[in-house]
Amino acid sequence: MTDRPQEDESPIVPFLRVGPPPDRTRWEGWQQWRQIRDTFVPAPRLSLQEYTDLTPRRRGLHNLHRTATHVNMRLQETPMSIRVSDLMRGRLENNALKFMPGTRDGLMVNGGGFQGKTETACNAAAIFEDLWRSVHQQVLPDQIQLPGTRDVFVPVAYCRLPVRATPKALCKTILDIYGDPHPKHLDDLIRSVRDAVRDHETTALLIDDVTRLRLHRGDDQDTLDLVRELMDQNVTLVLIGVDIPNSGLLRGAYIDPRTKQWVFPDVKRGKSHNEAASTQTERRFDMVDLDPFDYTTPAGITAFLDHLAGIEDQLRLFRSFDGMLTKGEMPEYLFRRTHGIVGLLRRLIEDGCTEAIASREERLTPELLARTSIRLGNLADLDPEAGEVPEIPQNVQPPKKPRRGHNTVFDDHGKQQAADG
Repeated sequence: MTDRPQEDESPIVPFLRVGPPPDRTRWEGWQQWRQIRDTFVPAPRLSLQEYTDLTPRRRGLHNLHRTATHVNMRLQETPMSIRVSDLMRGRLENNALKFMPGTRDGLMVNGGGFQGKTETACNAAAIFEDLWRSVHQQVLPDQIQLPGTRDVFVPVAYCRLPVRATPKALCKTILDIYGDPHPKHLDDLIRSVRDAVRDHETTALLIDDVTRLRLHRGDDQDTLDLVRELMDQNVTLVLIGVDIPNSGLLRGAYIDPRTKQWVFPDVKRGKSHNEAASTQTERRFDMVDLDPFDYTTPAGITAFLDHLAGIEDQLRLFRSFDGMLTKGEMPEYLFRRTHGIVGLLRRLIEDGCTEAIASREERLTPELLARTSIRLGNLADLDPEAGEVPEIPQNVQPPKKPRRGHNTVFDDHGKQQAADG
């Protein structure tokens, strides 16, 4: 015999998150996220009878685990995200292996709000870091700890541009990644940023929400100049933004007809934050678009259906069935509700599953989703003026068709009840 409590009475619920979510804008939070990003274990697939046979507590925990599964669906690759990931990982690896000094070609990830730019870019950067850390066996490549500094290896640094960006604000945001102090004067801030990037062996710097720069203010232009000059640090800049071509960020840039890259001329002497700017080569960026799904071509429709099939495979609804999201009128309805935007589709499915469990319908139908609003949650950290909040399609009605019989719902014990359809 043992004094260990039975599983049914154990207070430990392994699928619940402990503490707040990781803050990827701090190196500790980035490392936590990188290490746990693929570790969530979805709820087991139970038949209705198996669910009914559970004790009340275990049924409640299983319902909670199902909900956790629906809101933590794995990141699915799409043809659009694969294109972004492949280019980004290749660029990071190529630049990291270059020995010669000089600027490193950057990358701009462009797309609309809620199209998965951040998650795609962060996941590609995390895959690169997994490789880079394995190469260096988790320690600083030069094996040197500078006096007065922490021996922290930060191959990838991620930050978000402040809504009201200034060179000082950007410098402080980057220093916050490493937990470094903020000097008072701009020149000292810039020097500290350069020292931090070098001392922590940062290979890739991701700056999100870069299209918050409107460029009608002097501070915005100065901030963009500073961003470009950070390329002199032998770091690969990855700029992530909404509708970059029409944002003004490309002002003064031109496309090289040979390489198809965007070329930013050197900052004019006297306007630069970098004393050596006039001696540097031009800054070059590739731009890659992360578009929504296309429902007008056979290839686009196939990709959308494959994505829906991947989502369907992750759902834990008792009345789900093969083709629940991919057959009949459902694919077209889902596309009309979301315009093929991955983030909106994900949110609609999450909330639809919550409604399906709460109503005991236990499946997704156009009729159920029609009464499910797409809620984008807390938008306090998003800037609508920069296009970070997409327009949600309104007044999309489910297809009309004659219905016969009844819908089946389940009570708290898994017993069937009839509801008029």
